[in-house]
Amino acid sequence: MDDKILEGTTTVGITCKDGVVFASERRASMGNLVAHKVAEKIFKINDHIVTTIAGSVGDAQNLMKIIEAEVSLYQMRNNDKMSVKAAASVTANILRSGPMYVQTLLGGMDGDKPSLYSLDPAGGMIKDTYISTGSGSIVAYGVLEDRYHEEITTDEGLEIAVRAIKAASERDTFSGNGYLVAKVTKDGFEMLDKEKVNDIVAKI
Repeated sequence: MDDKILEGTTTVGITCKDGVVFASERRASMGNLVAHKVAEKIFKINDHIVTTIAGSVGDAQNLMKIIEAEVSLYQMRNNDKMSVKAAASVTANILRSGPMYVQTLLGGMDGDKPSLYSLDPAGGMIKDTYISTGSGSIVAYGVLEDRYHEEITTDEGLEIAVRAIKAASERDTFSGNGYLVAKVTKDGFEMLDKEKVNDIVAKI
């Protein structure tokens, strides 16, 4: 995909008591043009760390490769997994060294402890319980503010995340064309298949 594609998307990350869930829609836009309808916006870094992207596709793809390499190198050198916070810090340092037109969510599990961070193009790093990025985030946040509570499970979180993406897709012209949905628990990473996603959509 072209690295001139501008930011126009919606991604959501939610911290749950047993994991972290992520959701995005699949539209990639270039101005008023729907450039792609199957854009990948959720990336598995390893079995316990996941990211989402909004912004320039070229910058995002490059950033994801660097993060994945850094996390793998750390594990090889230390014979241990990099923590979610450390991975977020490394990502922030990469962005500070050369700003990229991308906003990233990075989250996952350290044992049975979930955490989620937002990183801006200049390397700012903020931890939060739920976060949305992209042009549809203002609509998604309305759903998150209304429905989130600290005791939600990943099953509940998946439904809230999809509901937030659905709402954004109905009001933001730069968001749409379906859903990508994933979760990370102590058992590892799962990207939900189309059937599971459709089951969630049918409930809402």
